[in-house]
Amino acid sequence: MKRSMARFDIVGQLGSLRRYARSLTRDSADAEDLVHDALVRAYERRATFRTGGNPRAWLLAIVHNIFIDRMRSRRSEAARIEQAGHLADQNMPASQDHSVRLSQVREAFLALPKEQRSALHLVAIEGLSYDEAAEVSGVPLGTLMSRIGRARAALREMEEGKARGKHHLRIVGGES
Repeated sequence: MKRSMARFDIVGQLGSLRRYARSLTRDSADAEDLVHDALVRAYERRATFRTGGNPRAWLLAIVHNIFIDRMRSRRSEAARIEQAGHLADQNMPASQDHSVRLSQVREAFLALPKEQRSALHLVAIEGLSYDEAAEVSGVPLGTLMSRIGRARAALREMEEGKARGKHHLRIVGGES
């Protein structure tokens, strides 16, 4: 047992391992991490060392292979991050914003008078032509068009009021 340990002098190889790791990484802290990982891997795989082989060459090969593995891993991670960045560029607005907006439009639509709401529903939602919607409603075409026009104007006015910051509450009284 002592003979095999004497032939496998790891401490004597640390200088070579550190120099090689520094030349690969160009950073002393990364080089130390690389040497540490290489020594751990060498210990875990000590059974694969060929008796009579060159321990220095074996250890340097492990340092090299770990460095290559790290580079591949970093490139792969960078590619994943880049792909995620492309996907993030194709983002969608938050669903709660859409839900709130849909709720606001629904409230405004339901606030319309029954005749206007019915006329607009038949044309805008059901996709009927003006003639078909007038026939379904049992009103003349001009009356239907007038109701739709008033409904759209009311919705537009509600929308513009929100955009200008109109609030439903007014300040009453106060200092004159």
